Amino acid sequence: MLCYHEKHMEKKKQSITAAELWQQSGLSGNYEAWSFSEAPDKLAALVKDGIKTATCSAYDLYETGDEPLPKAGDYSVILDSGNSAVCIIQTTKVRVCTFAEVTAEHAFKEGEGNRSLAYWRKVHADFLTMELATLHRTFTDRTKVVCEEFKVVFPPVSR
Repeated sequence: MLCYHEKHMEKKKQSITAAELWQQSGLSGNYEAWSFSEAPDKLAALVKDGIKTATCSAYDLYETGDEPLPKAGDYSVILDSGNSAVCIIQTTKVRVCTFAEVTAEHAFKEGEGNRSLAYWRKVHADFLTMELATLHRTFTDRTKVVCEEFKVVFPPVSR
């Protein structure tokens, strides 16, 4: 059994910055480092394990912010709640559609809950309502969303 100090050191060894993980990967080019706003540790683990291969955000956030829409080929370092790097993903597909047009396939790829479209709609309606409220906008089923698909490129997913 590990003592407190050994556990603390073991956990500390696992902490790595986005720049350090990027360097270890041997990849080149630009990347964004970010964490999921809701349940960052849980969702980062689902990504690292290859279960979560898609995400969704409100289009309005891109429209009003300085951040460009993601595009196929983009790299991202996924961070946990402590800003430690978990893995690197590469965007493979981006689709802008209305909330009502999000498919069951996309909901499944998001990897959350029971992976059904009904579950996805419930949790994302709540999430998007909160996101849009920060912009003083209202969520409806016609709200535009950015559906992004990705794959883990480092470290390799072990299944």
